[in-house]
Amino acid sequence: MQRARCYLLGETAVVLELEPPVTLESQKRIWRLTQRLADQPEVVEAIPGMNNITVVLRNPQALALDAIERLQRWWEESEALQPESRYVEIPVVYGGNAGPDLGVVAQHSGLTEKQVVELHASVEYVVWFLGFQPGFPYLGGLPEPLITPRRAEPRLSVPAGTVGIGGAQTGIYPLETPGGWQLIGHTSQRLFDPDRAEPALLRPGDVVRFIPQREGVC
Repeated sequence: MQRARCYLLGETAVVLELEPPVTLESQKRIWRLTQRLADQPEVVEAIPGMNNITVVLRNPQALALDAIERLQRWWEESEALQPESRYVEIPVVYGGNAGPDLGVVAQHSGLTEKQVVELHASVEYVVWFLGFQPGFPYLGGLPEPLITPRRAEPRLSVPAGTVGIGGAQTGIYPLETPGGWQLIGHTSQRLFDPDRAEPALLRPGDVVRFIPQREGVC
């Protein structure tokens, strides 16, 4: 079992953070712990992250130390949660104006742009958690050759629907925003729509497959 440490975050929350490495099995246990915390009356919100969980408390001045002790104990007792998983295909136009950093990823990996596209679209990804902005999926399972550092200088504006690579993960920007990931493609599929009954297209545990499209098809 991975060791965990708990600490205060600001004046209202506590955090449980796991030691590396990041694994899907640990993430499943974080999902289970998040589910358990949602039923606690003293918890305002439990927010799962990558190898961590942040718990916002209703009465942090009185409950913080007890929450740290309880989080540590519950983590040691927690089991993996296998959520109901949906299979979602995401059509993507790769390269060109849709993915201006495809060449950067190709150069870093020693592959051609065509090989990068084929490799990126060859595997099934798992949504580890949603964060950064509403509906932004952090996807685990990126093939190792495609691991590419974030840009040294973030862009001021990344269009909604842009598919990017940031380190060992790939993801999709649901909304226009500044961002520092390497941009390799774009999808017309809406990742977040506040008018839908379930605004975020994806949920933790969903399986995602990227489907390459010709320019103008996506």
